[in-house]
Amino acid sequence: MSDTPKTLLRGAKVLGGEARDVLIEGERIAAVGTGVEAGDATVIDATGQILLPGLVDLHTHLREPGREDSETVLTGTRAAAAGGYTAVHAMANTFPVADTAGVVEQVWRLGKESGYCDVQPVGAVTVGLEGKKLAELGAMHDSAAGVRVFSDDGKCVDDAVIMRRALEYVKAFDGVIAQHAQEPRLTEGAQMNEGVVSAELGLGGWPAVAEESIIARDVLLAAHVGSRVHICHLSTAGSVEIVRWAKSKGWNVTAEVTPHHLLLTDELVRSYNPVYKVNPPLRTEADVMALREALADGTIDCVATDHAPHPHEDKDCEWGAAAMGMVGLETALSVVQHTMVDTGLLDWAGVADRMSHRPSAIGRLAGHGRPIAPGEPANLTLLDSAYRGVVNPAGFASRSRNTPYEGRELPGRVTYTFLRGRATVVDGKLA
Repeated sequence: MSDTPKTLLRGAKVLGGEARDVLIEGERIAAVGTGVEAGDATVIDATGQILLPGLVDLHTHLREPGREDSETVLTGTRAAAAGGYTAVHAMANTFPVADTAGVVEQVWRLGKESGYCDVQPVGAVTVGLEGKKLAELGAMHDSAAGVRVFSDDGKCVDDAVIMRRALEYVKAFDGVIAQHAQEPRLTEGAQMNEGVVSAELGLGGWPAVAEESIIARDVLLAAHVGSRVHICHLSTAGSVEIVRWAKSKGWNVTAEVTPHHLLLTDELVRSYNPVYKVNPPLRTEADVMALREALADGTIDCVATDHAPHPHEDKDCEWGAAAMGMVGLETALSVVQHTMVDTGLLDWAGVADRMSHRPSAIGRLAGHGRPIAPGEPANLTLLDSAYRGVVNPAGFASRSRNTPYEGRELPGRVTYTFLRGRATVVDGKLA
């Protein structure tokens, strides 16, 4: 008997392909094949289930420090594990803002202590997210947290000179600026997507051009200085065309889409239910279809949740006073299966690419988004794709319940999540 823990996944469909046995020894994958001998391993019958590399989220709000009433690093990483994630990037809009080496190290250490998934802090681009002065980008990169992604998410870096300087600065250590594309002057008082529905409801509109104009500016700036820019939560058909054009030029531009922008439209706002209030807002059916096509053809690189937990009182109020945002970690894979796999737009290998390989590559995150092969870290997600169930937020691991999918039937259930060989989810329940 060896002291190294062993787990054998019997008959799993690796990336949705042929059934294989996958043996995990310690922190790594030891063997992938048929008829793999278990010896003293714990055997899990994975017949018919889909085995994916552990999911990686480029865009998670963990709220700690400062808003522990909505989420903590512990509750957020538990939600992440439940959703099949082995790594998340924690956004900087905390209190205090993650704009110094001290704050990003605190978040990184809290992630280490939680043990449910790796937490990679995202540093703020500007001091206090105020858009006036560059934050300590170099110090945050040189810290124990090793920050490579910087974003003022929640706010746009709207000053072109500041954005240019940030793009130039992060070139020194192969960093990336992740931009929340929102021209603030065009979205003052905005409550929802500007269009037919906003006109009928009399709610302030958030026009598509407010997103597209910033993306156009920033891809040009990134090309000019030879740096990397990543577009957060892209939401319009026009934005897709700009990113597609920038990529055709060979520029270093990447983009993400949220699960909710792949499924939900601004028609839902007619209910005045603040659970549908989000930034960027839910757009039109035409936008949703353009986003799905762009994710399928690779114009959009990855799915990122923009998991935005809020306490009950910030959402259970009238529309105008409600906070913007939705929780997403525990439902993301189900929404992607529903919108992309079950529609034939992506296969499971494509899902692995968009939800693990590419986000890891953009964030330069070592040890994640790796092939399912011997010698690789055992960061894995096992999914029962045949499962169908109604979303019930009462069972969420997240501290917040603001999901737009309550009562909706969605496919797929994460049965096991492994972080470096250790099960964080066992038979659909947190370990």
